[in-house]
Amino acid sequence: MRFIRLKFSAFFLAGLFAVTGLHAALFEDDEARKAILELRQRVEAIRSDTDQVKRLSTDDNTVLGKSLLELQRQMELLRGEISMLRGINEQLSRDMAEVQRQLKDQSRLYSDRISKLEPVKVSVDGAEFVADPAEKRDFESALVVFRKGDFAASQNLWVSFIGRYPASQYVPSALFWLGNTQYATRDYKEAIVNFRALIAKSPEHMRAPEAVLSIANCQLELKDVKGARKTLTDLIKAYPNAEATSSAKERLATLK
Repeated sequence: MRFIRLKFSAFFLAGLFAVTGLHAALFEDDEARKAILELRQRVEAIRSDTDQVKRLSTDDNTVLGKSLLELQRQMELLRGEISMLRGINEQLSRDMAEVQRQLKDQSRLYSDRISKLEPVKVSVDGAEFVADPAEKRDFESALVVFRKGDFAASQNLWVSFIGRYPASQYVPSALFWLGNTQYATRDYKEAIVNFRALIAKSPEHMRAPEAVLSIANCQLELKDVKGARKTLTDLIKAYPNAEATSSAKERLATLK
């Protein structure tokens, strides 16, 4: 714009100098007047072109300004959408973390429940077998009560255990401890019943020799010396190498 103005000014001054010269030298000459008219026309044309350039420049600036405003508006909208998407993404991340935490908790809870239902390998009185966790828990609970000396409560627990798990491999041991609780409470007849049930069910059980000796002790408490002597003799014959056999021999010697 500035360049056009300078160009116009220089051209205009040159024109004026030319007009002055012609006026002084050829004022009366028709050619001079004709040159002046042509020069004026050229000056007017230049002015017109300059005004047009000014208008075009103004229009271009207006269009450019509007374009910049529109671009700025679009950028603001884009920033808003980005901010909204960022918020949504953060919320989704929090939701995903919460879902993963819940799934992990549920998986751990499920695993715990499954592990409580899965059979476990146990070793009781020299025998190894697989038992349900509930069997193991109930057997050990009854044994804890017996060892505390609460024989009445222990007896109820053993009876309940045998009734609940009649096919369990814990049953021979449960019969043995049930007989001992009854012996401790002086229920000798019932004790004999349960000791004999153990022997009949599992004659090779580790507790079987002790059960036979306990039967003899119950018979002696009941004043059945003859029966006790026979029981001790059977014990020595059936289990000659058992630890209980040594006690049976000593007891039998005192009965003669």
